Amino acid sequence: METIEAVLTFYRERSDDVIELTWGHVRLSLLALGLATLIFVPLGIAFARMAKGGAEIVGAIASVRVIPSLALIFLFYPLLGFGEGPALLALTILAAPPLILNTYAGMRQVDASVLEAAMGVGMNPAQVFSKVHFPLALPVIVAGMRSASVEIFASATLASFIGVRTLGQYIITGISLLDTTYLLAGGILIVALVLLAEVILVGFERIVRPPVA
Repeated sequence: METIEAVLTFYRERSDDVIELTWGHVRLSLLALGLATLIFVPLGIAFARMAKGGAEIVGAIASVRVIPSLALIFLFYPLLGFGEGPALLALTILAAPPLILNTYAGMRQVDASVLEAAMGVGMNPAQVFSKVHFPLALPVIVAGMRSASVEIFASATLASFIGVRTLGQYIITGISLLDTTYLLAGGILIVALVLLAEVILVGFERIVRPPVA
């Protein structure tokens, strides 16, 4: 109980700082997720439409999952220096595997007979893609966005190691000072942001899911 009161007091006494770091965390995460979606969803679509080699490329991209988030962030430090640049680039790349894998899977799992039926009623290829193929694949793509958002919001914590003002600063300070209040103050907000992103995208996934006949 005393620990909870200490954290609440921490939030009250440092409300301006908490808001600033929370906004910095959210801003960096949303930028990375938006940029990754714009880049990797079209790539996943392109790989799914390739007659040969698409599966092999997607499999190779999946190997990026084994690279630790912190390693990616520090990898770009010599090129881009401290600050938001290397962190944004690393978080964007971190989102590549779930977005490309799910986009590829979503596009490939649409029944070919459904696409042929759409062509049979007079749709051109662009209409088949925009009105049938992509909408049917969208729930799986959004599921990939959910996975990517969890990784990005959690890993944005590590951006504080290279000078970006995110909630990771509380974690770093808590570890340095062996202060549980700092650790909990940062950890609780990070978990809350991850869960909020999950809830929002689960809701969006339900909206775009085609009704079951």
